[in-house]
Amino acid sequence: MSEHALPHAALSSGQPPLSALTVTLIILALAVGSFGIGTGEFAIMGLLPDVGTTFGVTTAEAGYVISAYAFGVVVGAPVIAVIGARFRRRDLLLVLMGLFAAGNLASAIAPTFESFILFRFLSGLPHGAYFGVAALVAASMVPVNRRTQAVGKVMLGLTVATLIGTPLAAFFGQLFDWQFMFVAVGITGLLTVALIAIFLPRDKAPKGINALTELGALKRKQVWLTLGIAASGFCGMFAVFSYISPIVTEVAGLNVGMVPVIMAIFGCGMIVGNIFGAKLADLSLMRTIGWSLVLYFFVLVSLSLTAENPVLLGICCFLIGCSFVVGPALQTRLMDVAGDAQTLAAALNHSAFNVANALGALFGGMAISAGYGYGAMGFVGAATAVVGFGVFLVSLTLEKTERAAAPACPAE
Repeated sequence: MSEHALPHAALSSGQPPLSALTVTLIILALAVGSFGIGTGEFAIMGLLPDVGTTFGVTTAEAGYVISAYAFGVVVGAPVIAVIGARFRRRDLLLVLMGLFAAGNLASAIAPTFESFILFRFLSGLPHGAYFGVAALVAASMVPVNRRTQAVGKVMLGLTVATLIGTPLAAFFGQLFDWQFMFVAVGITGLLTVALIAIFLPRDKAPKGINALTELGALKRKQVWLTLGIAASGFCGMFAVFSYISPIVTEVAGLNVGMVPVIMAIFGCGMIVGNIFGAKLADLSLMRTIGWSLVLYFFVLVSLSLTAENPVLLGICCFLIGCSFVVGPALQTRLMDVAGDAQTLAAALNHSAFNVANALGALFGGMAISAGYGYGAMGFVGAATAVVGFGVFLVSLTLEKTERAAAPACPAE
C-alpha cells in the first residue's frame, strides 16, 4: 500500500483500499451531483414570480411546483431505496442521476403549468435516494470518526449550489427566462453521470439485503424520531426561501436584482454551517443537533422582526444558512440508529427535509393568504422549530432511558 492510501477506505468488504486521490475524486463526483440537485431545488424559489407570469398564475400558486418537487422526494426516496437495496451502489447512482437530468430537461420545455408540476414531481423522485446512497458511499471510504465530515463534503455541493449555482441560475433566469435554469441543471446531472462512471469503481452488490431488511428501519423508534426532527423542525428555512423574492422586494424594499445576492449570502451561511457542523457532529452528534435547533429558532424570530432592514435581513439569512449544520449530523444519526437498513434510512433523511420543504411552502402560503404578509415567514418557521426541538428532546430522553436500562438486561 502506498503512503497515500487510506487503510479504511473501501466501498465494501473484501475490496482493496482506495488511495486518497481516488477518494477525493469520488467525493468530488458525488458533490457535483449534489450541486445540481441543490441548484434545481433552490433556484426556482427566486423565480416564482416569473413562473407565475409565464403560466398565468399567482406567485402563491406558482409555489405549488416547490411542493410537487418535495412530494416527489418524499415518495421516491423510500420506494427507490427499497427497490434498489440489492443493486450495486454505483449502478444505482448512475440511474438516479440520469433520471434527475431527464426530469429537469423536461421541466424546461413543459407546455402547461400542469405538465410543469408533473415534471417537477418526477425530477424529485431520485433526489432523496441519490443523497442517501452517496452518503453511504462517502462514509464507507473513511474511518468511523470522520464519517460526518465525508458526508458533509458530499453535501458541500448542495451548499455551494446556494452560494453560486442558485444565485447564478436566478440571475440568468431573470436575464433570459426561468427555463434556462432547468437546462443548466439537466446538463449538470449528465456531467455527474459521466464523473461517477469514470471515478467510482464497480462495487459488489450487497449480500443479505432485501426489501424486508430495508423496511426493518421503519420498526425503529429512533429512526422515526430523527426523521421527525428534520420534517418538523426545518420548515422555516423553506417557508422563508419559498418566498424570498417578495421578502426582498416587498418587505425590505430592495431591487429584484438583490434577490440573487441575498440567496448567495444564505449560501455562504450554509457552507460555514456544513463545514464546521460536520466537525462538531463528529465530536458530539446530539449536542450539535440540539444547539442548531435553538439557534435556528432565535434567528427566524429575528428575521420577522427585522426583515424591513436590508442589512439585518442579510445577517438573518446568513445565520439561517448556518443552521444547515444539522444536515450532515442527522444523516449520520440515521446511520447510527438504522441497523441493517442503511439505504432506506439514509434516503429517508431527504424525504424528511422535503416534507419540511412542502410544509414550509404550504404554511407560508397559508399565512400569506390569511393576511399576515411575507414578513411573517420567520414566525411561521420559529413555531415549527419549537416542534422539532420537542421531537429532539423525546429522542434524547428515550436514548438515555435505553442506555440506563441496558446493563440490567443480562441480569434479567
